[in-house]
Amino acid sequence: MSAPGQPVPTPSVNCVNVFWHEGMLSHDAGHGVFDTGMDPGFLDVLEKHPENSDRVKNMVSILKRGPISPYISWHSGTPAHIPDLLSFHSQGYIDALVEADRNGGKELCAGTFLNPGSFAAALLAAGTTLSAMKYILDGHGKLAYALVRPPGHHAQPTQADGYCFLNNAGLAVQLALHSGCKRVAVIDIDVHYGNGTAEGFFRSDKVLTISLHMTHGTWGPSNPQNGTVDELGEGEGFGYNLNIPLPNGTGDKGYQYAMMELVVPAVKKFEPDMMVLVIGQDSSAFDPNGRQCLTMDGYREIGRIVRSLADKHSSGRLLIVQEGGYHVTYSAYCLHATLEGVLNLAVPLLPDPIAYYPEDEAFAVKVVESIKKYQRSTIPFLKED
Repeated sequence: MSAPGQPVPTPSVNCVNVFWHEGMLSHDAGHGVFDTGMDPGFLDVLEKHPENSDRVKNMVSILKRGPISPYISWHSGTPAHIPDLLSFHSQGYIDALVEADRNGGKELCAGTFLNPGSFAAALLAAGTTLSAMKYILDGHGKLAYALVRPPGHHAQPTQADGYCFLNNAGLAVQLALHSGCKRVAVIDIDVHYGNGTAEGFFRSDKVLTISLHMTHGTWGPSNPQNGTVDELGEGEGFGYNLNIPLPNGTGDKGYQYAMMELVVPAVKKFEPDMMVLVIGQDSSAFDPNGRQCLTMDGYREIGRIVRSLADKHSSGRLLIVQEGGYHVTYSAYCLHATLEGVLNLAVPLLPDPIAYYPEDEAFAVKVVESIKKYQRSTIPFLKED
């Protein structure tokens, strides 16, 4: 039943099937100086690790009580089993996670803390994402959103990275392939390169991985990939990993230009029968962990574009997977806007609570044009007919 004053969904508008389990809140990465876990001894107030439960609590509550709530159908996630993880991750890596959890946890790499409760939450995140994909594959619905934490897109087949233990999206893609899908397109708009997902499918021509991220390069041994345009894949996968490193400060217009000039043509050529949108609200103008300038309008437009691609190429089948987004309030608002776009709502349901952020997209447009020229001269399936 719709709340007073809220719009009533019509049959022509699909709802978003949201998969969630509160057990994912049990992951606690601790306190310290930003994400280091360090107490220097001279600060009275130590902040929570950026990847904390508060950010996701607000995402859950805005979908339950915000104006988009009539368009949301809730489903409970379930934990993955260890064998489920081996479609993407190596046995040795999973064994190491199990051992670390058994021993009370450890810092797996910079900023990535496996603490008591973390592995259970990670299994729930992986299983919840698999449940959301299976819901689509079984024909119960076409739009599903895995609202999960810990995030996953930095987790590589053999190692943790960037707050991530298990690659939730990668596992879901493998499930789609094993269930009969011939080609899956993954569009990642988190502010950081989806290096783990890319690494998992780097030698496959069945998965098109596209990552729009700020230019940041590698951040250490756990993150050997740079996210540059020349990381294109290898062997049969050459040309099927498309990196779109956007200059710091790119905002709504720059992202929209990149989507229309680079993402849309690539997906059209690839012709996927399943689509996955990997979202991170850390591309927003006010996120502490990113340097991009998307606002709610930008996220809303990206949602519309991806929904249009899904309608044209994958019979409307679209899985959305949650990743980063560390401003406790604005991340929830930007999620709301993204799903408004995915639903193709004619009028925004929720105004942006933060003042307009000025944007000069000229440099971003030049970068996009340069990437387009490089891709079309280098990648076989994107070359002009």
